[in-house]
Amino acid sequence: MAASKIRCLVVDDEPLAIAILEDYIGQLETLTLVGKCDNAIEALLFLQKNKVDLLFLDIQMPKLTGIDFLKTLSNRPKVIFTTAFREYALEGFELNVLDYLLKPIPFERFLAAINKYHPANEPSNPLPPILIPQDTGIPGEQFIYLKSDKKMVKVFLKDILYIESLKDYIKVKTSTQEIITYQRIGYLEEKLPDIQFLRIHRAYIIATDKIKSFSTAVIEVGDLELPIGRQYKAEVMKALGLRE
Repeated sequence: MAASKIRCLVVDDEPLAIAILEDYIGQLETLTLVGKCDNAIEALLFLQKNKVDLLFLDIQMPKLTGIDFLKTLSNRPKVIFTTAFREYALEGFELNVLDYLLKPIPFERFLAAINKYHPANEPSNPLPPILIPQDTGIPGEQFIYLKSDKKMVKVFLKDILYIESLKDYIKVKTSTQEIITYQRIGYLEEKLPDIQFLRIHRAYIIATDKIKSFSTAVIEVGDLELPIGRQYKAEVMKALGLRE
């Protein structure tokens, strides 16, 4: 049975802040946005009528601050504070919130906060397979499907530069796009052909034909220098035809 999505409510008096979080939530298959409110009173009414698993809550709002609002809730969902002010961090964590995000919120920081959420009735591991390897039978035309933004995205293996682990998510970087999907990097490593891809670090898999240069410490792929992890170094050097 597929895991149910995490139902999210965003409460913020800034339309731009709501739009950014709405975009971030929409990029993750495991999340669904069930509501948007621009003040705490509206949020209270929404929570009385709707099931919410995760609340993104701004702190500085008119009439009632996010902190004061949170103190009024008895059966509250898990909460991630979003604010432009660092001085509220201590009080926020004293309220046992999941995380505290400072605006402007980078997507990677948003992901880190989401990774802290684990429904009590669902195991966090193993993750369900979401990648479907395909073989066209034509050299250079192999592809996979990555589930992203509520659809399956076709990615040709020849276009992949590298894959980066973001804990429970992975980022697949191609020559034209970045795709973030809910899966662990080890699962994808098992599905990719060894002749085309090489694990160089616990956080990175690279396409060997996209290597521009390398040393015993880093490998240059595209415009990035990616580190070679200590536990992978011997295997990487062997694959590249070198000795340590």
